[in-house]
Amino acid sequence: MASVKDSPEVMRLEVVETGRRRRWTEEEKLRIVMESLSGPRLGLVTARRYGIARSLLATWRRRFGVQAAGASRFVPAVVVPERTVSPSPSSRMEIVATSGRRIIVDVGVDAAALSRVLDVLERR
Repeated sequence: MASVKDSPEVMRLEVVETGRRRRWTEEEKLRIVMESLSGPRLGLVTARRYGIARSLLATWRRRFGVQAAGASRFVPAVVVPERTVSPSPSSRMEIVATSGRRIIVDVGVDAAALSRVLDVLERR
């Protein structure tokens, strides 16, 4: 049978700070949101870097009215008057995607092919 010792036990007590609720200024929130949008799939990485939940980052994005690249949204279009002179076959047009990439194509480009190219570029 095991005997019980009458020696005092040494116990270790460690105080761990559970943290307190942080207060972010509007400027800090906007900076964090813009950092999370600076590249593809940076939301989770940015949230971890600042120790916040992804859902909180998503809430801040909605509050500031910004979306991640590749998210569906309307793109502003500019309607210009029709030209009276028909364009020559070598005329080109420039398209600036929401990601900031520029695409220069001939006016006679196949619309379906151009649409596929734009879809691929917007996903990156």
